Amino acid sequence: KQTLYRVGSNSPVVNSLLDAVENGKQVAVLVELKARFDEVNNIEWARALERAGVHVVYGLIGLKTHAKVALVVRREEDGLHRYVHLGTGNYNASTARIYEDIGFFTCRSDIGADASDLFNSLTGYSLQNTYRKLLVAPSGLRIGIVERIQREIRVQQETGNGRLIFKLNSLVDPEIIHYLYRASQSGVVIDLIIRGICCLRPGVAGVSDNIRVISIVGRFLEHSRIFYFGNGGNEEIFLGSADMMQRNLDGRVETLFPIEDLTLREVIRTQMLDRFMADTVNASMLQSDGQYVPVRPKPGEAPFDSQSWFITHPLSDLPPQKSSITATSAFPSES
Repeated sequence: KQTLYRVGSNSPVVNSLLDAVENGKQVAVLVELKARFDEVNNIEWARALERAGVHVVYGLIGLKTHAKVALVVRREEDGLHRYVHLGTGNYNASTARIYEDIGFFTCRSDIGADASDLFNSLTGYSLQNTYRKLLVAPSGLRIGIVERIQREIRVQQETGNGRLIFKLNSLVDPEIIHYLYRASQSGVVIDLIIRGICCLRPGVAGVSDNIRVISIVGRFLEHSRIFYFGNGGNEEIFLGSADMMQRNLDGRVETLFPIEDLTLREVIRTQMLDRFMADTVNASMLQSDGQYVPVRPKPGEAPFDSQSWFITHPLSDLPPQKSSITATSAFPSES
């Protein structure tokens, strides 16, 4: 079972789905026909899949399906096992070459059960509003983010160690912005890596003093969504398909998934978020007046290009390191 949002004209993924059904596998695919710029491609692929015998569905009425999920159920010697892929980017061979994204493979039973429940809902077999591990829009993703921001406010009040880092394409939703302002006012240190539209104003006295916003624009289009919650040392990281926009939170089927493996979580913290925030080549910082100012290295420091660093440092080869993500080290000096 798989969701297909932006497929593209040359799709190895769709060809693999066709091979699977030709080899006797049961295949179900949700094709989103309203994927902007890819409507024609998606219609053609949907017809090809239907002709091959794939169970093709087109989503829930009134909602775009933007989630990136693939599920394989396999009969093995000790019973059925679920293998799940969840991602931040589309199953599109063209954009995969020029977009920065993160994919996550797992055979965890709880996430597999959530993926099955999600597909059952999308294909009309059941109604599902609660999940074990996934945050799914429009039913639970918004409240899941709000509750975690509120928790960070409580952590700040109790320990003075509140910390939030969001990496997004866009930040537009008024409610989420409201809670980020509240978190800043309580003293939570917040870094936002927003590549595109950001309707939040950082650095406004008494409102967003503790919020820094940077945009990274370079060779690759920054597309992954990462949500980091300090949680008093018991940190949480979620990845997924959703930006903080009304359309994503209320008008689409979206998924955010937790990274609970300690090694993976440490690598994302130290080798991704830290590197993004250290960029002095592709990054620009949003000012309180809405203007962006390029981020440049301090005197005597070499420029750091996060995208070039990722090209030459595969994450799979890197040991976890101690993170510099703290409540006091996120902001550059006045110089």
